[in-house]
Amino acid sequence: MVKFLLAVLLVELTPGPNMAYLAALAFARGRGAGLIAVLGVALGLSVHAIVAALGAGELLLLYPWLYEGLRWIGIAYFLFLAWEGWQDAEDSPRGSDLKSTPGPLVLRGFMSNVLNPKSALFFVSVVPTFVGLSPGHPDFRVQMAIFGLIYVGIATAVHATIVMLAAQLSPWLLQGRRRTLVRRVLAVALVLVAVWLIFATRR
Repeated sequence: MVKFLLAVLLVELTPGPNMAYLAALAFARGRGAGLIAVLGVALGLSVHAIVAALGAGELLLLYPWLYEGLRWIGIAYFLFLAWEGWQDAEDSPRGSDLKSTPGPLVLRGFMSNVLNPKSALFFVSVVPTFVGLSPGHPDFRVQMAIFGLIYVGIATAVHATIVMLAAQLSPWLLQGRRRTLVRRVLAVALVLVAVWLIFATRR
């Protein structure tokens, strides 16, 4: 279990799609928006955990075209987020519609993770090695669910911490001309994440 916890922390503390998206959102719209998106990311992770526990995740290994489709949709989604962040650089009120439309924030957080092929592959190919049971064992699915729940809990704590730190820095970073600069730097960072996904997730 200790090795699994260390592996999860290493994965979540390594800069990647979720970290880049949540930091950009917290900078632009504040802590509340970021934490709502964290909920969406947790739901996306939960989908991967459930799919892996049920054994359906093996389809990604059996059908390369299915994996490739997920991979390129995820890449395209992060490019869209980058484009949107760049376009909104001049006019993006912090949290102005937070109370009226929390749903889109949850949905975007959900999409940013459920379309992340590295997360899906982690549950399908890495988590079972820590379970220590064969897929045919009666307790395999229960153990996969427990490990998945632990993963989601740790990841959510890390993501919430990222949002809190980004929100603390945002008042200083988003003053005057720095606002446009920071948002566009974050947009470029999302493009780099998309490029990283192209090479890091190919098989």
